Amino acid sequence: MASGNPFFDDLQSKPEVIDPPQNEDILDGESVNDPTQPTTKPNLVVSSSVRELLECPVCLNAMYPPIHQCSNGHTLCSGCKPRVHNRCPTCRHELGNIRCLALEKVAASLELPCKYQSYGCVGIYPYYSKLKHESQCSYRPYSCPYAGSDCTVVGDIPFLVAHLKDDHKVDMHSGSTFNHRYVKSNPHEVENATWMLTVFSCYGQYFCLHFEAFQLGMAPVYIAFLRFMGDDNEAKNYSYSLEVGGNGRKLIWQGVPRSIRDSHRKVRDSFDGLIIQRNMALFFSGGDRKELKLRVTGRIWKEQ
Repeated sequence: MASGNPFFDDLQSKPEVIDPPQNEDILDGESVNDPTQPTTKPNLVVSSSVRELLECPVCLNAMYPPIHQCSNGHTLCSGCKPRVHNRCPTCRHELGNIRCLALEKVAASLELPCKYQSYGCVGIYPYYSKLKHESQCSYRPYSCPYAGSDCTVVGDIPFLVAHLKDDHKVDMHSGSTFNHRYVKSNPHEVENATWMLTVFSCYGQYFCLHFEAFQLGMAPVYIAFLRFMGDDNEAKNYSYSLEVGGNGRKLIWQGVPRSIRDSHRKVRDSFDGLIIQRNMALFFSGGDRKELKLRVTGRIWKEQ
């Protein structure tokens, strides 16, 4: 955006953030117990030597079947075998197709705590269920929902609220209604899309209101949507509405806030929000249709 022409009244323009990669390292093809049901056994201590045995020497991740070994007994995971061109990374002997069944059985006998134990998860899980559980664990940290910079901060909700306020200088509001005015002197510029993020506190929860300009095919459009700072099952307990208009016309959107587990880009690309064509936005702005002046109002409510 051109210097001296702020997109918004109360926030400087920021470049759009690229979504961090999602963890898709989930065990496939194994018969495991329900990962959502932790055992009630006391916390078990597994010696460091056993953990080292199950650590791939190439990628340093935990190994899952099939676990390969060379003729000297050195092991590595199946994912790294092609990376070392079928040569043992420890002794350089040819790997062949030897499978380390003994180590796979050792792994099957282990039960370990979730790696998000420090965030509050108290479950103990079989070795082959642990990875799948961790990909779905309700205690796993959230990514920072700020979309105006390449922020890699993760944490629980109270930590992220403080982070947004202190580090990103996000506007924080209390209450379930809002009335925001978005201004841009040159609405024909939609490249290097900029965002506005406002955090609302209501019903004992936190919500993020986003506003962005982006290119939809050949047409420049604006989108506004709400995200819930929590998991999707909680987000479904709330609804919100957005309204924008002018010159006797208005557009109204009603929806359910998306969890911040879904990235801002994913929400935008699914068009799950109030979308305003640029021509309509300029019509709402009045005047000579050369300057964007949009007022977006809305409210959040809890479903009974």
